[in-house]
Amino acid sequence: MKIIRCAIVDDEPLAVELLASYVSRIPFLELVGKYSNATDALHGVADNRVDLLFLDIQMPELSGMELSRLLPETTRVIFTTAFDRYAVDGFRVGAIDYLLKPISYANFLEACNRALQWFTMLWEREQAAAAPPPESIFVKSEYKLVQIMLDSIRYIEGLKDYVKIYTEQSPHPILTLMSMKSLEEQLPSSRFMRVHRSYIVNLSKIREVERGRIVFGDTLIPVGDSYKAAFQAYIGNTTG
Repeated sequence: MKIIRCAIVDDEPLAVELLASYVSRIPFLELVGKYSNATDALHGVADNRVDLLFLDIQMPELSGMELSRLLPETTRVIFTTAFDRYAVDGFRVGAIDYLLKPISYANFLEACNRALQWFTMLWEREQAAAAPPPESIFVKSEYKLVQIMLDSIRYIEGLKDYVKIYTEQSPHPILTLMSMKSLEEQLPSSRFMRVHRSYIVNLSKIREVERGRIVFGDTLIPVGDSYKAAFQAYIGNTTG
């Protein structure tokens, strides 16, 4: 389990100590800062890489609501306040939760678990984005699973419920029962582009474009109207 780095901002010392005691009982929280005003907190959040801020709203000079709009995008907020009239504004700024004082440990724990769910989803997305792209895919063809190296694919043609995968190694396409959409989702978008309702191409294999059509030997692949802008942007970027 990853640890959520948190801080508390409240101009009432007793409220700060109460929340600090709650934080100490939750294993996935690490308290890295306690602040009595929003101005000090703004600098402290950046210096301590705070993930989660327990933030009072009514404070002198700079309010908690104003501070929430100045925080880094990576810092999320749980508001802690004695006034329920700010609830709507709290959710408008993307607060994870809104706790009314006096705050019980049960309510505090529930809000923290909600924050854990949010950060877990964020970390999982970051891990997926950082993972190296696949070098091959497996498709079912003629009652067996066939491994196809992505670099060998020239283009893919959709035929109703089937797709034909044309590779450099074989004169005949590999026929598999699946939709173009499901296959497209398996292919890295940095290397493959859908250029027509019925065609996906390997961008690195494009050698010639003639009158708006992609040339693969004797095959001319049309670029559909709804795909032209993206394809032309790619061509423009690679030739610029």
